[in-house]
Amino acid sequence: MRGFFSLMLIVIMGLTSAPALAISSSPGGAELFEVHCVGCHPQGKNIIRRGKTLRKKALQKNKVDSLDAIATLVTNGKGNMSAYADKLSAPEIETVSAYVLEQAEQGWH
Repeated sequence: MRGFFSLMLIVIMGLTSAPALAISSSPGGAELFEVHCVGCHPQGKNIIRRGKTLRKKALQKNKVDSLDAIATLVTNGKGNMSAYADKLSAPEIETVSAYVLEQAEQGWH
């Protein structure tokens, strides 16, 4: 009987911890933005350089209005913006870039 309960505990722990690991190991764009970007870009604004916001019009003006362009900027940085290649994986960079582009399209609501 003791072996049965040990086995059940292992199964239950495995079932309850696996989804939590999956969720925490692949955060979405909003979560990544909140952790890495919101300090300088609250609501798509830019507290360092007013003209370099994440609003659609500014992204177009600065020629950073595609997923590839945003991902390149996030990866390599430019000017006052730090590079995130050593902080985020390629899939995370793509995810947060897609989030930025989506929010720009929606007016950062």
